[in-house]
Amino acid sequence: MKLLHWWSLCATLSTVVGAPQSGVRPLVLWHGLGDSHSSPGMMDFAQRIQVIHPGLFVHSVYIEEDLAEDRKAGFYGNVNEQLEFVAAQIAEIPELQNGFDAIGLSQGGQFLRAYVERYNEPPIHNLITFGSQHMGVSDIPKCRAYDLLCLAARRVARSAAYTEWAQTNLVQAQYYRDPNNLETYLTANHFLPFINNEISEQRNETYAQNFASLNTLVLLIFEDDRTVVPKESAWFGSEQPAEDIKTDNSQIVFRPQRADNIIPMRSQPLYTEDWIGLRQLDERGAVVFDACNGEHMHMGDCWERIVRQYVGGPF
Repeated sequence: MKLLHWWSLCATLSTVVGAPQSGVRPLVLWHGLGDSHSSPGMMDFAQRIQVIHPGLFVHSVYIEEDLAEDRKAGFYGNVNEQLEFVAAQIAEIPELQNGFDAIGLSQGGQFLRAYVERYNEPPIHNLITFGSQHMGVSDIPKCRAYDLLCLAARRVARSAAYTEWAQTNLVQAQYYRDPNNLETYLTANHFLPFINNEISEQRNETYAQNFASLNTLVLLIFEDDRTVVPKESAWFGSEQPAEDIKTDNSQIVFRPQRADNIIPMRSQPLYTEDWIGLRQLDERGAVVFDACNGEHMHMGDCWERIVRQYVGGPF
């Protein structure tokens, strides 16, 4: 991965409607699965934000300079290494040195949260995540029809998510959290258990301190999301494990998962024991729950009121 000169990308996004505005918090975007840092959709999104906040400096996170390779890096790569690369990238941009707001789209949201917990220098003020998988997924995200890159990655990840190779090379496997196999998840997964501080012997107090330092955490769910399973992961919800049920003849059967079989955020041990500082944020009124109508990443205009309220404020 070669560092792209920060000005070549940021200038493209930040000068659409004028020079960067001083005294206003800039914005960092992290795209979702199947997208790239400067795709037409990401460029349009940045420009629409700049119409609302003229002169806003916007930086779109990249893993690779080439758009096709950057899209590929959303499927294949080591998330921990990618995070380290992005932290170094952000640290090089002068306009971001006093801090910034951030928007994470789908998996970009939990990656930005990991940046807050592990690095946060320069710091994120308001973090906004759209349909992100904060408590992981109990099924590998579904693909669009004919997306061969996605289909290949999904097929391998579903069959071998907790193998060493998958945990080093397949991005979606690194936030796969099987509610019926949490012991393997905790020992084999290289990413999500650590940013969620789920491993009792390895809890990092700095992660909780950094996350609790956010001004505001805005969590958006897509009401008809069928890509993220469960969709409530966007609100720090997770599926309950299937329960053992004894029948009249004492045989053990497994109850299938139900759509409403969700452990909500405030019932998660992660929250009740405040492993990552989420409870501190919530108790001071800094966690905002919101929703967008439609399926995964069908944002419509629901993003506009969020951007108006939580992006581009003064330092």
